[in-house]
Amino acid sequence: MTRHIQITFDAHDPWGLSTFWCEVLGYAHPAPPGTELPEGADARAAWDAFLERVGVPEQERNAKAAAEDPQGQGPRLFFQRVPEGKTAKNRVHLDVRCAPGLRGQERMAALEAECARLVALGAARLRRAEPQPPLSAGFIVMADPEGNEFCLD
Repeated sequence: MTRHIQITFDAHDPWGLSTFWCEVLGYAHPAPPGTELPEGADARAAWDAFLERVGVPEQERNAKAAAEDPQGQGPRLFFQRVPEGKTAKNRVHLDVRCAPGLRGQERMAALEAECARLVALGAARLRRAEPQPPLSAGFIVMADPEGNEFCLD
């Protein structure tokens, strides 16, 4: 039997961090239980209305959030509010594969373009690793808005 995975992030702002990752990956926020969201609908407003209807206090409404691949291919991302901040380098990180099949300067140009897009969304560029064939095609190390490292690969 195969298993599906969910990747969970600890966060100070689950909705904000999930929104960042939706933009990075082309994911979407799922609809609240029993709700159909029309194309382009405001998922945050739908969740706020749902949580109010079921009696969740306002201060608890940003305790959790999720991001899902609309095509159903990628893993679900889950974000949970925690009080503590990030204290060390991630032991596990995401590689965002945005230049598959590209090599050399063409690859690095594609990574740089994606890096610029993500910096505009709130990511931080940490460092660039130049191609070193045949062992490395090159990559860019980044951090999301809450400091979680990931790579553009």
